[in-house]
Amino acid sequence: MPLSEHLREARRRFIWVLLGLVAGTVVGWVLYPRIFAALQEPVTRVSESGQLEIALNFDGVATALDMQLKVSLFAGVIMTSPWWMYQLWAYVTPGLTRRERWYTVGFLAAGIPLFLAGAGLAWWVMPQAVGILTSFTPENAINLITAQLYLTFIMRMVLAFGVAFLLPVVMVGLDLAGVVTARTWFAGWRWAVLLAFVFAAVATPTADAITMFALALPICGLYFAAVGVCALNDRRTARRLAELDEAT
Repeated sequence: MPLSEHLREARRRFIWVLLGLVAGTVVGWVLYPRIFAALQEPVTRVSESGQLEIALNFDGVATALDMQLKVSLFAGVIMTSPWWMYQLWAYVTPGLTRRERWYTVGFLAAGIPLFLAGAGLAWWVMPQAVGILTSFTPENAINLITAQLYLTFIMRMVLAFGVAFLLPVVMVGLDLAGVVTARTWFAGWRWAVLLAFVFAAVATPTADAITMFALALPICGLYFAAVGVCALNDRRTARRLAELDEAT
């Protein structure tokens, strides 16, 4: 395919991605009251417990509108993740062999649920993180959380967990490409565990150990699961090469 056709195809896929994001953002805008109620639930839970006076603070005239736009866009990105991942796959498919296309389908089929699982885990951990962090507020004080900062906190949590859960897809992809073997992955498991905890400590916006362990331990589990998949692939590859040697 000439370069001009590649550029036209990229533009066409980009437009489809934008249209999907617009549609997802519209849905997020319609569902904003429910989404915001769910986002506010950790704060509401702490407030209703009677332990602390806490509330979200919209510190500006246009802050509420800006908040609704950002939440709607963020919801649109999450909801349309299968769509824009498919568009990326459709763009690179013409340059792949039939076998490589099946591998790509497998990566998408594994990557989308893993990303959503990571985002779901972040959603489950978030109330505990909010409760722990706000518990340090001194007595007779009111904790007014800036709505924009609270949204940034949530987005960073969700994206950090979602991206971290894509680690096995990257590992298996490198193994299938022949770049790294399962033996190499397993030999570096100590460094992998260390890096998992370092990443969890840096990526999560909280300073508590619960959130760090909630992200680091699943990453470690996914790492060893990916090593097992790579080992099965390496064994299959070695068997296929042995059969070729016997045939020749």
